[in-house]
Amino acid sequence: MDLTVVIPLFNEEESLPELLSWIERVMQTHQFSYEIIMIDDGSKDRSWEVVQQLRAANANVKGIRFQRNYGKSAALNEGFKMAKGDYIITMDADLQDSPDEIPSLLKTIRDGNFDLVSGWKKKRYDNALTKNIPSKLYNYVTGKMSGVKLHDMNCGLKIYRRKVVKSIEVYGEMHRYIPVLSKWAGFTRIGEKPVTHQARKYGVSKFGWERFINGFLDLTSILFVSRYGKRPMHFFGLWGTILFIIGFGIALYLSYTKIFHQAYFMTSRPLFYFGLTALIMGTQLFLAGFLGELISRNSADRNNYLIEEKLE
Repeated sequence: MDLTVVIPLFNEEESLPELLSWIERVMQTHQFSYEIIMIDDGSKDRSWEVVQQLRAANANVKGIRFQRNYGKSAALNEGFKMAKGDYIITMDADLQDSPDEIPSLLKTIRDGNFDLVSGWKKKRYDNALTKNIPSKLYNYVTGKMSGVKLHDMNCGLKIYRRKVVKSIEVYGEMHRYIPVLSKWAGFTRIGEKPVTHQARKYGVSKFGWERFINGFLDLTSILFVSRYGKRPMHFFGLWGTILFIIGFGIALYLSYTKIFHQAYFMTSRPLFYFGLTALIMGTQLFLAGFLGELISRNSADRNNYLIEEKLE
């Protein structure tokens, strides 16, 4: 199978028939073998009924329905598990992503030998205050922190090689950082292509201001787990040791001045409490690293590494 199109959706009953018809037209024109996986993320409208009707009319359509709303990351993760195509394309269900971009995305990933190609909505039809300006800031900060330089990290229109989506796990709200997850999994050939963005035709956006706070916290989690998930002592142990040495040095200094000068009580100086705090925090961080190392060493996936090729 050439392509799998993964479409997470939430309350998009109006747009689904038009979107499917558009995708079918593109696939038939270019003679792609394909499947379309629609993941209903606990919609409250008739979205699932529409998916069932579309499935009855086209055997290439497959569907997954969540009992309740789990979020876009969970929907994408289940779609990736089910995907069988050599290349997997993700797009939103609101008709703002154009299926006409599919052939050019496929050509880009093949010709450039990329692991994934992300869409770049150069001209956006979103609200500048709530979407465009925050999006530019978000992409800049994410690029600086992760090293993945993309103009539109969170663009829903992307194409992946199958081995990429089968090697990563998307959870929480990590769908914003799939290129970062892919990079840390070893898939570093990441490309970008300008794509057409269209004004929303039906409904309203499902994301609010909280996505910025959650997005920053998720990025921090990804960077930390990617670097120290299998060696927590390298982080906690290092900083714990540094703080302990600082606290111990302060304690030695105060003890020396007390013994040889006897001009004050040790506990009467603010430096004493800084030293005590450093000793306590250093000990706690070191123990946290030690416990994290024990958990990591006994984890079932402690030696799960991605092997690209193997000769025996």
